[in-house]
Amino acid sequence: MMATSVDPAAGRPDLVVGRRVMIVDDDADIRESLMEFLEDHGFETIGARDGREALETLGSADPPPCVIILDLMMPIMDGRTFREKQLEHGALAGIPVVVISAYRDVAQSVREMQAAAWIPKPLNLTTLLRVIRERCADA
Repeated sequence: MMATSVDPAAGRPDLVVGRRVMIVDDDADIRESLMEFLEDHGFETIGARDGREALETLGSADPPPCVIILDLMMPIMDGRTFREKQLEHGALAGIPVVVISAYRDVAQSVREMQAAAWIPKPLNLTTLLRVIRERCADA
């Protein structure tokens, strides 16, 4: 699923236009809400229901996302397995991952996954936007 929006950032230098973010979350409401929020802030978004769909989508994403927002607990392929597979693919391995999770005891998993950041659910959207902007600054 790919969504593109009209440029809401015109005349607003604080927004990052033309940057692509992938949201991987099995909860359609969360995924779609995050995609809409980021599009409202000038990002292009790609969504995936699980790790397997995310890997398939990443294989054809041109340009690739500057960051992946990744839930951990998902059916079919969870976030941890997705990250393991992502790190095995040379071109995809360099895309930073920001873990989002409702579980409070994921700090060790986040370190083991070599994630760029972890943001607990419920998400603080200001924090999420700041982290995404930091990761996409050089994209």
